[in-house]
Amino acid sequence: MRVAIITRFPKDPASPHGGVESVSVNLVRALARLGELEVHVVTTDPACPEASESTWEGVPVHRLAWGGRRWLSYVQGAGRQQMQEFLKRLAPNVIHSHDVYGIMVQGMAVPRVFTVHGFIHGDALLQKRLPRLRSWLWKRVETAGWADQPHIVSISPYVRERLTGIAQGVIHDIDNPISDRFFGVERAEQPQRVFSAAHISRRKNPVSLIRAFGRLSQMGVKAELRLAGAPSNDGYLAEVKAAISEMHLESSVRLLGKLDYQAVLDELKLATVFALVSLEENSPMGIEEAMAVGVPVVTSNRCGMPYMVRDGETGFLVNPNDPDDIASRLRDVLTASPSRRKEMSDKSRQVALDRFHPRRIAERTREVYLRAIHDFRNHGR
Repeated sequence: MRVAIITRFPKDPASPHGGVESVSVNLVRALARLGELEVHVVTTDPACPEASESTWEGVPVHRLAWGGRRWLSYVQGAGRQQMQEFLKRLAPNVIHSHDVYGIMVQGMAVPRVFTVHGFIHGDALLQKRLPRLRSWLWKRVETAGWADQPHIVSISPYVRERLTGIAQGVIHDIDNPISDRFFGVERAEQPQRVFSAAHISRRKNPVSLIRAFGRLSQMGVKAELRLAGAPSNDGYLAEVKAAISEMHLESSVRLLGKLDYQAVLDELKLATVFALVSLEENSPMGIEEAMAVGVPVVTSNRCGMPYMVRDGETGFLVNPNDPDDIASRLRDVLTASPSRRKEMSDKSRQVALDRFHPRRIAERTREVYLRAIHDFRNHGR
């Protein structure tokens, strides 16, 4: 079975940028290791003046030149035409598109599977330039794309809820895969150490986490906050640094910048608790990785995050706009007894093994491909 994975794919798979690239690397590797599929990756690359092909772990990676200025117009016009012409030549048995690339393959008469990683129209509302107009335009394009997909992979019950009444195809519930390196790790927990890994952006909401850390200090709990992630822009990074200064946390908050897989793993080994208080998330990789290592998680009580963390068992859910609530739950983990933290750790590991291990995700995904091919042959969709 020839499978074309249409997605964002990093030039250096050891250093993916963002959740979609991380998922793509983990899924492609896991699918290839099943040994039953001929996997091809197809992506677009602004740095490529013309189409190129390379091989990664035995998988052909096809890079098409990206000639557009803006994603919205490109994926509906020249980008879609280029992608569909290439796929017709590649002739896969099934196409598995991810994120915005689903728009590029819209309408193709081939067995198709589409994974929803996010809601672009929701993210657009957090932009400073024409947020409402951008959100409206993207919502029209996205909803039309969802309605066209015969098979959709929902990475969270939250995604399934958002697709209700829009999606016309079959929805399959499959979590994101993470690297198998996060499983079976021997922890070396350091006391009072809080780790967070996410882009430094308004959507990820690190300012609220910093303010909560200030409240934690006022409660008499001494701890260290380690924030990993590249800034989305210099303006928001300045807000983060201002919050650190305002709360007098220069000695207890460290900005680590972008970390690779191994550095994130090393941080998780040492962490007492993982914190992510985003305003909007479907199924963040950081939470999955922390749970696989056995780190209790404090995260937002909205969107897809409540479906990942069992409140009071593997971590705690908090109001992302309430620093006092965040601080209270961080304190609960930081001051818990070693036996209580171990109990949370063991439960986290088991949940992660059942839901996020790449081998299990690959096997479930292969079954969706077979279903997509069967439905196309018998029903034309």
